[in-house]
Amino acid sequence: MDSIDRKIIVKLQEDGRASYKKLGETVNFTIMGVKRRIQKMLTQNLIRVSAEINVEALNLYAALVLLELENREMLDKILERFKECPRIVKIFIMLAGYNLAILMIAEDRDTLESESLEKCSLRSCEGVRRSEFYPIGSIQYSPFLNIREKLVTKDRKITPCNIDCGSCKRYQDQKCVGCPSTTYYRGPL
Repeated sequence: MDSIDRKIIVKLQEDGRASYKKLGETVNFTIMGVKRRIQKMLTQNLIRVSAEINVEALNLYAALVLLELENREMLDKILERFKECPRIVKIFIMLAGYNLAILMIAEDRDTLESESLEKCSLRSCEGVRRSEFYPIGSIQYSPFLNIREKLVTKDRKITPCNIDCGSCKRYQDQKCVGCPSTTYYRGPL
């Protein structure tokens, strides 16, 4: 990447729908010149243009979960079990005491508590030595997160992590909105 690419990226980060004409005016390039640059960055997998969701506007809650796992096998099992979880925004493999850091969202405080304690919780997985669960008070600089909306299917009986929301006591007591990938879901996503 050079300085022209960086200027284009900054403008796309400000407005992902900016026209090639507008981007060209920013860097003194023609429409085709900017288009070629963007296509090259896309082809080289240097950038991706996508929609992010404003968690504040939807009144969603975020949390950071830290897990220390027994071994790599357990880490791989957790990654596989939660790969289609619509509440997980990002999972980071750590190179320190905790093996995983997970950024996740919930629709309300009760559901956030379920994500901390119940069978569907990352913390309840086999092989977890220790864990920390940190509800996030506010998100600074930008309230937009890349929520994996494509996983909000509302068509499964069993969650992607293999839990039945219908048999969960907290769900039955209206203290959890259920998983957004299941027919049980009663939340805003």
